[in-house]
Amino acid sequence: MSGQDDRAVTGESSADLRRLGLETMFSVVSSAPPPDGIDLRDGALGEDLVEIGLVSVWAGLWAREGLGRRERSLVTLGVLIALGAEEEFASHVLIAQRNGLTDSEIAEVVYHASGYAGFPRAMAARKAARKALGVPEQHDAKEGR
Repeated sequence: MSGQDDRAVTGESSADLRRLGLETMFSVVSSAPPPDGIDLRDGALGEDLVEIGLVSVWAGLWAREGLGRRERSLVTLGVLIALGAEEEFASHVLIAQRNGLTDSEIAEVVYHASGYAGFPRAMAARKAARKALGVPEQHDAKEGR
């Protein structure tokens, strides 16, 4: 399969895919490498979900070569707006900035999504983006929100 990271499709071990997922996730969300032996499980209900995400999302999708990280952030922001996933959207606003998107470009994603995902979803995304970016709440009050 062309355009994919070979490690994600050649039957590498789950440990190798986990390592690729950790490397990819940490490179996107921080400038530090992942700590050796990190375990993201917390002992509570659904604790393996993050581990599943490391392999399926971070290794299987974000590590692919077909799109750059900037483009993946654009797609991810649009999908999260459409899903109404404001908390996840807020996290990905910060990831999008690390991947090179400007505040103006993030705003354009919100504007564009309003035509496809609906105005209420776009308004919720705008509020989540403002919170993630530290924009004071009085901006919403000025607009009657």
